Parts: sequence; structure tokens; C-alpha cells
Amino acid sequence: MSKSPFTDAIAALASNHQVQLAMTAVGASLVTSFAFTTYNTFQRNARTKAAKRDAPDVHLPFTRDASGIGFTKEEKYDEEIIKEQLARNIVFLGEEGIEKIRHSFVIIVGAGGVGSWAALMLLRSGVEHIRIIDFDQVTLSSLNRHAVATHEDVGTPKVIALKRNFEQIAPWAKIEPLTQLFNKNSAPQLLAGNPDFIIDAIDNIDTKLALLKYCHDNHLPIISSMGAGAKADPTRVQISDISQTFEDPLARAVRRRLRRMDVESGITVVYSTEKPNIKLLPLDESRIDNADEYATLPDFRSRILPVLGTIPSIFGMTIATYIITTLASYPIQPLANKNRDSLYARIHRDLQVRENKTYGTDIIPLDKRDVGYAVDEIWRGRSVISGASEKLTLLRWDKTQPLSLQNCVVLTKEEAAKHDAIVGKPEDYYPREVVELVHARFKEEREFAMFR
Repeated sequence: MSKSPFTDAIAALASNHQVQLAMTAVGASLVTSFAFTTYNTFQRNARTKAAKRDAPDVHLPFTRDASGIGFTKEEKYDEEIIKEQLARNIVFLGEEGIEKIRHSFVIIVGAGGVGSWAALMLLRSGVEHIRIIDFDQVTLSSLNRHAVATHEDVGTPKVIALKRNFEQIAPWAKIEPLTQLFNKNSAPQLLAGNPDFIIDAIDNIDTKLALLKYCHDNHLPIISSMGAGAKADPTRVQISDISQTFEDPLARAVRRRLRRMDVESGITVVYSTEKPNIKLLPLDESRIDNADEYATLPDFRSRILPVLGTIPSIFGMTIATYIITTLASYPIQPLANKNRDSLYARIHRDLQVRENKTYGTDIIPLDKRDVGYAVDEIWRGRSVISGASEKLTLLRWDKTQPLSLQNCVVLTKEEAAKHDAIVGKPEDYYPREVVELVHARFKEEREFAMFR
């Protein structure tokens, strides 16, 4: 039988000594690779089984400490397990940074959409002592934004739902769930223990102000969440001092009321520069006459603010990131909003030019900060006539009176040109609703001026 050319070629290769050596090497490599992979798989499975075997039961008893607030646990956990769980953070922040985080104590007031996400990410990042304060329970409507709550948690206090979940993630952490309503009278007890950080995740403005004022007066480090409701743009979420916020109605209200408490700045906040276009949902007609009866508590909001569930989570994770980087001495540096600063500078220049041209004034009594205050605080960043928010300028309302915060209005440039042409009192020129709004804002500013 004749041999084919292919068979002859194979025979020739097989008789070649170099080819034989190469084939032997390839075969040995395959065997070695298989053995190495099998060994690694075996070792990994063995470590996993050992970790599960050595990890204590996560459902562990808690006992009150001497203060009556905190909880103590005596169980010990394998340090290698904890460090393996935090391995990625250790690589990022270093051993020293992680140790600072692990030995920190954070108090979270408010366990809703923002607070629950902040608490969850602090726990996952290594914080081993967390106190969570909230009087409210999980509802079906809160499942769109709560970090851990499920259908089984509906009707359960939010802090208990968090504690149950957290024990499954980091059973060695000390979690203090306090089902209580924060107020200025309970503050000394609820905030006791020298916390490294306090998170304000409260959506009731009076309670929020009580917390911020207490922390400011007692030099307790706090970061506060402003309004996450009615927002949808994640690129607008910012970190800044309360004095530098804008476009956030809740931040504006908090800012102005804090001034009345002699607090100008020094409180870090997370807020959104997005202009909300969605308002509170109307009450059912049957509830209008007795709206207060449908509030969670007296003085709490009874109407519903639409919330896109993703935004509170972003607020919460932003807060957690700020805290863990600060604790680890890896501080982030939030970008200043240069666009707003440039807007104030431009409006200030326009005001100087107008005052000089119209009244012969070389020096005006308002600086750039005053201009920013007038634009965003008094006039909410909008023209008093049209409500427009573009191409704005600042000018005197009554041309016969000196320029001041109580005699200047925000208009568009086109509206300002018409205003300059008015002869006589502006009250005789504009519609009644515009005049009433101007006078109401001036009255409001006179009241706030006592605290500036």
C-alpha cells in the first residue's frame, strides 16, 4: 500500500529529534498548568470552607452598655476574614487609613433613602461602630429608594431592618438601632459618645435645623443632606459649605434660617444644583380640610414629594465617600462652582457700570458676595417680572432711593432696559402681583437683615 504525502510528512516530523523535544515540552507545560490550576482551585475552596466554618453565627445577642444607649458584643472575629473583606479598600486607602475607618464611630440621623445608603456603604467600607436614629417604619412606597428593606420589612422600624441586614454583611460591627425621634431635647443623649461624624439625613426642616444647630454649637463634625426629592440629574450633585449652595429650595430655607440662629457657614452639605420642576403631589380632596391629621407627626409634611429612587442613593453614597476619605486622611476636594462665581462677577460688573452711568457713582455699597446673596437668596435666581433665569442683571427698584439689598431687583437685561426708562414710581408701572412680590421680598430681607 502506498503512503500518502501527509503520512510521510508526519513520519518525518516524528523522527526529527527537535520536534520530539518540543512536543514533550508542550505536553509537560499542559500537565503543569492543569496541576497548578487544580491546586489553586482546591486551595481557594478550602479557604472558603474554612472561612465559613470559622465565621461565627451572625445572629448574635446584643446587650446594653452602661449608658443605656450603646450595645456591646464580646464575640471575636478572625482578623484575616475582616481584612480579606476589606481588601480592595485597603489597597486604595492603605492599612493606616483602613484602621482609622474601622475605629471610627458614625451617627446617622434619618434611615430613609439617603441615610440607609450612607449607612450601608459606611459599613461595607469598614466603619465598625454605627448608630442609626429614626422613629419611622418601612412602607411599601419607601422600597423604591431604601438601601436594604424588602417586603418582609414593611411595618418594621427602618433602623431594625438595617440592623438585620448589616449583621449579614459585617457581623463584627457594632450597630445601634434607636427607634426614636430626634429633637433638641434628646440631642445630648442621642449624639453622645464623641462621634467622628454625624450624618443629617432628615427631611423635616425644623428637626434638621435643631440637629445642625446643636452640632455647630457643640463642634461636632456633621455632613447634611439637602433635598434629593424632585431631582433626576446625577451630574448636578455637589458637595460644598451650606453658604455656597444654590438652586436647592431646601438648602435656601435652611441657609436663611441658620442665619437667624447666627450660623453663617461651617456645615458641609450634599445638594443638587438641578432646578426642580416637580412639586408636591396634591392631597386627596377628602383630606384637604384635615391635612395635619395625615402627617406622620405634628409639623411634619403631609403631602408627598415625588422621589426618583436613584437620587437619594447617590446622595447617601456621596456622603459615605466624603466621610471615609476624610477619616482615612485621603480627603477629596470638591470642585468650586466656577460658573456661579463668574455669574456673580458679571452681574456685579454690570451693576457698577449702570450705577456709574445713571447716578455717577464710582463705588457701590454691594460687593460680589452681596450680589450673589441678592440673586439667589432674595430673588431665587429669577426675574421678579417674568420668572426667567437667563441673562439676569441687578438694578435699583426705586431710582429715588439709594442702592441696597432692600432696594434692588433681579430682571433680565431686556426688562432692565425698560425699567431704566420708567419715569416716576415703579409701583405705578408694574402689575399689582409684581409689586406685591417685590414688597414681600423686601420685607423678608429687612427681617433677615437683623441677623446678617
